[in-house]
Amino acid sequence: MATQDRNPVDTQQRIRYAVVGLGWFAQASALPAFVNTDNSEVVALVSDDPTKRAEVAKKYGIADAQTYTYDRYDELLSSGTIDVVYIALPNHLHCEYTLKAAAAGVHILCEKPMAVTVTECEQMIAAAQEHHVKLMIAYRLHFDAANMQAVEIVKSGQIGTPRFFHSIFAQQTEGANSRMRVETGGGTLEDIGIYCINAARYLFQSEPTAVFATSASNGEERFREVAEMTSAILHFPGDRLATFTCSFGAAKISTYQIMGTAGNLHVQPAYAVQAQIDHILSIDGEPPQQRSFEPHDQLAAVFCYFSDCVLQDKEPQPSGHEGLIDIKIIQALNDSIESGGFVSIDGIAPPPQRPTAAQTIARPPLQEQPQLVNAADPAGNS
Repeated sequence: MATQDRNPVDTQQRIRYAVVGLGWFAQASALPAFVNTDNSEVVALVSDDPTKRAEVAKKYGIADAQTYTYDRYDELLSSGTIDVVYIALPNHLHCEYTLKAAAAGVHILCEKPMAVTVTECEQMIAAAQEHHVKLMIAYRLHFDAANMQAVEIVKSGQIGTPRFFHSIFAQQTEGANSRMRVETGGGTLEDIGIYCINAARYLFQSEPTAVFATSASNGEERFREVAEMTSAILHFPGDRLATFTCSFGAAKISTYQIMGTAGNLHVQPAYAVQAQIDHILSIDGEPPQQRSFEPHDQLAAVFCYFSDCVLQDKEPQPSGHEGLIDIKIIQALNDSIESGGFVSIDGIAPPPQRPTAAQTIARPPLQEQPQLVNAADPAGNS
């Protein structure tokens, strides 16, 4: 199915967002994306760094009165000036800030991983339901043409019956980053392995029933709290297997390959935020077919979609249940690392809707990388 270029929504109303947390991802990808939407605007910021608050607010035309410290978060929620909070905080804060927003009647768009534990995910879902607000987890690849076309290729039967999936996702991550700290919910599985898990699930259109994982480290000081790398096996119904390795200590790469009885599809760089993504489709007995997907602003697509859900009172997908499933799998993988054996996962209910190409949204890529304020990417580049 072809990528859709969205038309403006019928109403002139724009959903008002507060961006909570002004770290690397918020500044590099989320905040610049609002100019690529027709139904969303950022009107408030939350950070304890006064320089970030002042300089980022000036850059995006946000009034000083609409910048808040974390201890004034409740004041922001009750101000009546926002409709949605976009939570881009370290993982261990996702639950707390979601529960407060839900209680105040404010809709929540939360970055992944959804939370640190299954219990926290369940609390977030229950709070959103109790207070009749929308909760969505920002799985940006659910709106990406390259990844959703991969779903359609597998569903079409072009590669035959899909049998196994393999992915590699690696980057160099510096030791001071929150992804490298246990107390902030960091770890290879939590930060980048989740992409591999989610991709296997949407390509197989199924949930794993048992998992195995093992971790290793090279002894560097930066890996004193979290492992350098983790390899995993997910066993899916129909005796299908997904394997992946994710690493914080190797050269940058993100790729996956799904193998079927009649061919295979290779996608690279599969999990990129804004980059050309290439497909190589190989069918037995035929020359490989290559297709390139131009870069798009994936965060703008997420904001457009969630704002439409708020404006039209639709339940968003990916929902909190999608996020909960991935945390259940990550928890089982961590249990496997501790036990050294396979861990069964019983009774995972599938999400209400699986991602397909019908959900693809194309927005123009950012024209230039914004200058960051007191923030650095995971590799330490400011």
